[in-house]
Amino acid sequence: MDQELARIDGLGFQILTWDDEEYPVRLREIHAPPPTLYVWGEVRSEDRLAVGVVGTRRATPYGRAIARDIATALAVNGVTVVSGLARGIDSIAHQAALDAGGRTIAVLGSGLDQLYPREHRKLADAIAAQGAVISDYPLGTKPEPKNFPPRNRIISGLSLVVVVVEAGAGSGALITADFAIEQGRDVFAVPGDIHRSASSGTNRLIRVGAHPLLAPDDVLEALNLELITRQESVPLKAPEDETERCILEALSREPLHIDELQQRCGLPISQITASLSMLELKGHARQVGGMHYILAGEVRATYRVE
Repeated sequence: MDQELARIDGLGFQILTWDDEEYPVRLREIHAPPPTLYVWGEVRSEDRLAVGVVGTRRATPYGRAIARDIATALAVNGVTVVSGLARGIDSIAHQAALDAGGRTIAVLGSGLDQLYPREHRKLADAIAAQGAVISDYPLGTKPEPKNFPPRNRIISGLSLVVVVVEAGAGSGALITADFAIEQGRDVFAVPGDIHRSASSGTNRLIRVGAHPLLAPDDVLEALNLELITRQESVPLKAPEDETERCILEALSREPLHIDELQQRCGLPISQITASLSMLELKGHARQVGGMHYILAGEVRATYRVE
């Protein structure tokens, strides 16, 4: 035991048990809470105000944009974002919380020394510095498929509310939602296109009683929080550049592929790309993956083609 404790300490981790004051209060409340947590980073009392944001690994541009908006709104309002460090929705939620200067907790399905997926090592480093990476699996535990469903009970257990952004019929995010319901947590699901498999699970959750999430404010209201910061519509001077003006008229909160922008504006793709880069620098447009773009902020009504 002494050798194992020395190893854990040498790697920069710590152990929390039921007897420790730092053990998460919300997690202590659930049925059969893990007796031991391995922690990389720091669990704080402020993490009692936490929301789980989970979803598919195969996120669509729509899902990526929504996950980013939700996690950002939570983080700037002092709510800790909890997720599973997986590809797709999970990693987007973690990164958005970090970018907003908030706290985030990642729950692993492996030992802390067996990080999965490996390409998220840099993200995990950032999470540990600005929150915590935790696991109830001992060091050396491989990321085997059987480990992930049980860890989902910890994601929901740490959270007051769980938001499922996108989930196919067999997504692990639905397991997290099931645990949340068992634990008495509120569950929100983002409505999606009925023709997309990534929305089949979330739409089913809504059908059986989950709250439809229509805006990030919905979660804040469920937590009885007042919105601290709200992105207001600010009148802006219409850009003099005709290409930028055309792009801003075409963009909305729904992701639009660059090829569609090129067709709508009838201009060379190189010209569209250059203008998009300028609009991103100005904070008026944002890429949400796969060469899809959305309007950043609520400024569309302020740009009119004369």
